[in-house]
Amino acid sequence: MISRRRLIHSLGVQTTAIKFARLYGVDRQKASIAGLVHDCARDLPRETLLEMVKRFHITVDELELGEPVLLHAPVGAELARVEFGIDDEEILNAIRVHTTGDVGMSMLDKIIYLADYVEPGRSYAGAGALKRLAIEDFDRALIAATDQTIMYVIRRGGLIHPRTVAARNSFLNSLAIRPCNQVIGGDTSDGEGPLTRCQSGRKSRER
Repeated sequence: MISRRRLIHSLGVQTTAIKFARLYGVDRQKASIAGLVHDCARDLPRETLLEMVKRFHITVDELELGEPVLLHAPVGAELARVEFGIDDEEILNAIRVHTTGDVGMSMLDKIIYLADYVEPGRSYAGAGALKRLAIEDFDRALIAATDQTIMYVIRRGGLIHPRTVAARNSFLNSLAIRPCNQVIGGDTSDGEGPLTRCQSGRKSRER
């Protein structure tokens, strides 16, 4: 169903998702499964994706019909359910929204969305900095990754899906209201406790 290249990428996403899940208190098994399976429909031909949209009665919009590659996420969620017997809706939704993002994403959704962007095989300019930011401040890493995605699409003259814009705005709004004592980084090795950040952007230590 997927190429060797896609398998290597998926294994990288799986590893990264497990790491994020451990850092941010999310079920590691769910992160592992979603990370491994997220691109199960990515290598399907355009015609097959469109056929599966009809088969699974997936609601799509005109932009997705014009850019069928976007359909691999919702189609992948249905394939995961039917072909792999995955019935956990949290896992399925993380697969479903990992490409465009969406408003109201769960932490598992966000982990797969970002792990897809920063897994070890990614080598775009700034990848290293974004990978470090994902450990230090997950919320800001989400925004940075989405910004880079939007700019990439703009440079290519492509259409930006409204869900991606809405997701970015949602990430920004969440950052604006984040309480001062919210943990932004997971377990640290210095014995000082996890990093926290105030609304103003000031870092502090939770002791």
